[in-house]
Amino acid sequence: MIKALQQVGEYVLLMRKALTPPTRWSMFFKQLVREIYKLGVDSIWIVVIISIFIGTVIAIQISLNISSPLIPKFTIGYTTREIILLEFSSSIMCLILAGKVGSNITSEIGTMRVTEQIDAMEIMGVNSANFLIMPKITGMMLFIPVLVFFSMTTGILGGVFASHVVSGMTPASFEFGLQYYFNPFYIWYSVIKSVVYAFLISSISSYFGYNVKGGSLEVGKASTNAIVISSVMILLADVILTQIMLTK
Repeated sequence: MIKALQQVGEYVLLMRKALTPPTRWSMFFKQLVREIYKLGVDSIWIVVIISIFIGTVIAIQISLNISSPLIPKFTIGYTTREIILLEFSSSIMCLILAGKVGSNITSEIGTMRVTEQIDAMEIMGVNSANFLIMPKITGMMLFIPVLVFFSMTTGILGGVFASHVVSGMTPASFEFGLQYYFNPFYIWYSVIKSVVYAFLISSISSYFGYNVKGGSLEVGKASTNAIVISSVMILLADVILTQIMLTK
């Protein structure tokens, strides 16, 4: 318990140090573009692949489990849309990205710590936390809505594909279900959640990488801890944000 409180305090102090205005904006924007490409653009392919298959599987599973003639077939499209918009494209996708992006951030900063590159930056008077962490957090928070839109679009397209190849549903009923009682706020709800998750993933992963002590073995342990803690915090934030934003 004491160690956990100590880590929370160290995390808050690190974020206070990192989230300050950069001294050289030109260098910051150069780093920001690099981080957006490395953490965001390189993640598009995995988001698209997973979303297509999950959207297809969701539609097929719902179709196979609706056996009652009293339940209209457009329920398949409606339920698929709600699952993708409300949870999959934001929460589940960010849990997956916590593994890919989080381990990348932790291993990069952790390697710089154990090879004493961060110490060298501090000796030269550079705010190493701001220089290394701020572009990663900003880049993730800026690009995560793009990944969410990619996930929503490709997930629903996966469901549409399933409606053309599975005998239990028709494309017309599926598309009607996609439009039935559509609430545009759900899109913004997912985007807002994903921005919060992006901050949690990038900041927690940066904290574990920045505070690595030891050698390369500890970098691997820090990456594991960062993924686990990020995943737990994403689930906790999901509960809190759902309660705040959807409960009337």
